[in-house]
Amino acid sequence: MQQLLETEAIDLLKKLVSIPSFSKEEQGTAYALQQYLQSKGIKADRHVNNVWAVNKNFDAGKPTILLNSHHDTVRPNPGYTLDPFCPTEKDEKLFGLGSNDAGGCLVSLLATFLYFYDKQDLKYNLLFAATAEEEISGVNGVESLLPMIGDISFAIVGEPTLMDMAVAEKGLLVLDCVAEGVGGHAAREEGENAIYKALKDVEWFRTYKFPQVSPLLGPVKMSVTMIHAGTQHNVVPARCEFTVDIRINECYTHEQLLEMIRQEVSCTCTPRSMRLRSTSIDEQHPIVLAGKALGKKVFGSATLSDKALMPFPALKMGPGDSARSHTADEYIYINEIKEGIATYIQLLNQVL
Repeated sequence: MQQLLETEAIDLLKKLVSIPSFSKEEQGTAYALQQYLQSKGIKADRHVNNVWAVNKNFDAGKPTILLNSHHDTVRPNPGYTLDPFCPTEKDEKLFGLGSNDAGGCLVSLLATFLYFYDKQDLKYNLLFAATAEEEISGVNGVESLLPMIGDISFAIVGEPTLMDMAVAEKGLLVLDCVAEGVGGHAAREEGENAIYKALKDVEWFRTYKFPQVSPLLGPVKMSVTMIHAGTQHNVVPARCEFTVDIRINECYTHEQLLEMIRQEVSCTCTPRSMRLRSTSIDEQHPIVLAGKALGKKVFGSATLSDKALMPFPALKMGPGDSARSHTADEYIYINEIKEGIATYIQLLNQVL
């Protein structure tokens, strides 16, 4: 059975790669996933572009494990030499947009769900969810689905981790900052240059180190990533806008960090969102202990996933390598998918 699931998972991944599924444009892959589950005789529900199903012997009196990954992709890297929508198998790799992030994880979790689908006397229910808008942290992705699927005991979130276990993940806080000056003519000593005011704050963001460092996630990291000011060469700018990307460890809340920043800089700082929190799962959690028993390493992840939106314990783990995500000629090794399915099944066998 497992070998058949592996073959079908690879074929399904090829089909998904061939269907463009940019964030907010995932209708095609949502339909394909729903049709695939229905072809197995499984009832598959859909909300916007999120598709989900539960195991055959679902028991409302039992706790539920969520198996989740996303089917949206970023747009192709300009450096592509292959057709990003033509799944190409070469040198034991499957090339194509979304193959690594996170198609391999998605089909591996789906194969795992099918393996356990009709088994009886499980300790947990299983709920498989293929969700949308992960790449943009959109509100119509997993966040919109959670109120519809009931209580979740814990989740496995499929993201490429080389099948090691991301037990902690940095959160994200994006600040839109504005330095205000006074306009004037550049030829005269007049006005107050907003760029010069902004530079002081930019330098603070570049050099400041928050004192609390996480053993797993390291320090808080702040990066000024965008800046805009001025209208023409001979006008002293009265306004300078810049954006700061902040990756937060679990030592701070968004609110604490924002208050500390506002005490140190002169510009106004407006957060775009306070949703994407740093998360962690206890290393003594049964699913983490099951992974350790299989020899899997634990680590803290600097990259964001839908794990940030889940108000319950979640383990990020999947086939593929995060270093390949969003790259030109993205690929996943065929054997990584097979290993992913086998490992997920072994993992769940220990808790189910």
